[in-house]
Amino acid sequence: MNTQQQINDYINSQFQPKSSEMQLLHTTIMELMPTCELWFLDGKNTEGKVISNPNIGYGTQVMHYADGSTKDFYRVGLSGNKTGISVYIMGVTDKTFLAETYGKDLGKASITGYCIKFKSLKEINLNVLKSAIQFGLGERE
Repeated sequence: MNTQQQINDYINSQFQPKSSEMQLLHTTIMELMPTCELWFLDGKNTEGKVISNPNIGYGTQVMHYADGSTKDFYRVGLSGNKTGISVYIMGVTDKTFLAETYGKDLGKASITGYCIKFKSLKEINLNVLKSAIQFGLGERE
């Protein structure tokens, strides 16, 4: 199964209205960066054990680890969780940046160093989320 089919299956496996909202976000991200590399992580480790929620990834960046190793990884991630949707902005070095830059105007969401989590798109300002996603898809290295 190709990556796009895995993404479609994952989005369609979500209950409504989360499925429709994730589809809208997927479409929005693809409009922002139509030629970006797509990723799908099923949330399982090499032994097949579930260690996280599945994630859709967009774009590519090189992650640098403290031990000097590197790994290609996505720039922006999208995932359904028990209570809503998470958008991951990867590679942000200032862990207060997202909250300080987007938090005041975003609406009802929790923001960590790299994750914006919300229950429904109805509770947030989609244009502010879109700005955060655009930042995530941009070149920052």
